[in-house]
Amino acid sequence: MDKVVLTVYGAKTKCASCVNAPGAYDTYEWLQAAINRKYETHEIQYVYVDIEQRQTDKEHQHFIEKIEQEEYFYPLVVLNGEVIGEGNPRLKVIYQKLESSGVLPKE
Repeated sequence: MDKVVLTVYGAKTKCASCVNAPGAYDTYEWLQAAINRKYETHEIQYVYVDIEQRQTDKEHQHFIEKIEQEEYFYPLVVLNGEVIGEGNPRLKVIYQKLESSGVLPKE
């Protein structure tokens, strides 16, 4: 199985609709901790992308533009190029997507 790449896009400032939710980097750390407790994580690569910083990666730039155009809220959670959560992401959905990508739960 190839590595699964889980990317969280966000910024230091919270989006207007996410005032009561955790910040993007907090969400990134929370997802890592939650996933590490439940899954074999040697197959997962975690990436945090600050949308306020210039990006050279075309995929990162694509998602940043979508956030800037308000097509997506941040924190935006992307698994192997597929959006799987935004704003206040749901663990159940993320777990389902990880498993469908071949990530195995711990025994």
